[in-house]
Amino acid sequence: MIITRWDPFRELASLQNRVNSLFHDYGRGTDELTTSGSFIPAVDVYEDEHKVVLKLEVPGVKEQDLDVQVENQTLTVRGQRSFEKEEKEENFQRIERRYGSFSRSFTLPNTINAESVNASYENGVLKIELEKREEAKPKQIKVNVGGSKKAIEGAKAEGKSAA
Repeated sequence: MIITRWDPFRELASLQNRVNSLFHDYGRGTDELTTSGSFIPAVDVYEDEHKVVLKLEVPGVKEQDLDVQVENQTLTVRGQRSFEKEEKEENFQRIERRYGSFSRSFTLPNTINAESVNASYENGVLKIELEKREEAKPKQIKVNVGGSKKAIEGAKAEGKSAA
């Protein structure tokens, strides 16, 4: 019987190599897959006291190929970036940009006014502004210290301390 020393990290390294090869091979494929595969645009979401703003990176997408809808507290953005073949034959060595259609959906909080949505498109960035409902906006409440204002003024007039 042969005794072999067991190294748990050897199996882990083997698994890591297999996973790395999966990701390495993922981007490869036929021209059809590369040119017609869908892509997912990156998005930034930020919020201030009056609105929630989404910025989607969609370079190369025409404004008329974008569709923004709000339904049942869900914002859905759809679009399509087409591969433009020119009449003259190009000698492509590599095509890495993704083409095809995309769809992104975002669940909106109840604080959003679905009737007030603004979208603008500039320099390949789609900006969507969603206004908050009035009741969701923060309110400044003035706090009177030591009682009401009239009680303090009355005490001053009498020469007494209100505290």
